[in-house]
Amino acid sequence: MARPLRIQFPDAHYHVTCRGNARQDIVSSDRDRATFLQLLERSSHSYEVAVLGFVIMRNHFHLLVRTPKANLQEFMRHFNISYTSSFNRTHHRSGHLYQGRYKAFLVDADRYLLEVSRYLHLNPVRTRAQSGWTDEEKRAFLSRYVWSSYPSCIFRTRRYAWISQEILDLFGGDTPRGRTAYRRFVEEGITAEIENPMEKGRGHAIVGDQPFIDKVRRLVTHTLSPREIPALRKIRAPGPERIITLVSEQTGVPVETLLSRGYKGAERGLLMELLYRHGDLNQPQIGARMGIDYSAVSIRRKRFLSAMEKDRRLKELFASLEVMLSQE
Repeated sequence: MARPLRIQFPDAHYHVTCRGNARQDIVSSDRDRATFLQLLERSSHSYEVAVLGFVIMRNHFHLLVRTPKANLQEFMRHFNISYTSSFNRTHHRSGHLYQGRYKAFLVDADRYLLEVSRYLHLNPVRTRAQSGWTDEEKRAFLSRYVWSSYPSCIFRTRRYAWISQEILDLFGGDTPRGRTAYRRFVEEGITAEIENPMEKGRGHAIVGDQPFIDKVRRLVTHTLSPREIPALRKIRAPGPERIITLVSEQTGVPVETLLSRGYKGAERGLLMELLYRHGDLNQPQIGARMGIDYSAVSIRRKRFLSAMEKDRRLKELFASLEVMLSQE
């Protein structure tokens, strides 16, 4: 059987999880947990990986990471081997600690980073032991659970210096308002039924909607080695300037108008969608080009996709532009 495809490219975000062999414990004391974090910090520095969040459970762990150097495999190999060796020495044992390889889900950071972060941080109150607890008991337990990055997100005094503040940046930064807003966001998952974002990754290990999946497929191509390990390479994108020029030429809307935040035409949403799918830009980068923030880009893209489903002319225009871009 072929191993799961490992998709790697610069600045990719991943949710990573790993279980103990035969569901056995991977930590048996706070000393083990402290060692786990020390080695995680050391490995993240060595491989220049940004750790956005973590949760250590009794028989498994969760990580949320970003890889500026497209080196998730190297980072996880080093970290897992380092911790396994330490655990085995401490407990006078040998052999595998984990059940097979880690699982890594590529995350569309523009759409699902916050939801995955919340899913990760809610793990300590999702166990059978907490099933009968009240919402208030769960909130209190989460805020006290020191083997998670959640307390460091909501309390400045519990901050891990090596944990990236990328999540808090999406709530206005590491400020009282930002920390309170993130806490409310996470606690919504206790008091209300929310969709599990990891369901998006079933079957292909990509937590994202179809446009993101299509974009990933264009960014990378893979072939199987004799050992059935995918080798990935970046595919050349047409470039934002070319996309902007092509949309202007094909729609008759001047470039200055397309880039003007005051223009409400469907062509502006069309341009944003093409920049996202073909221009190798994320939503914050698209927003910077078009004078709006990333959340406004997300809203405009959703509106455009909805309009395209109802407008045959718009759908045909979009399809023809995609064909032109794919042939360049």
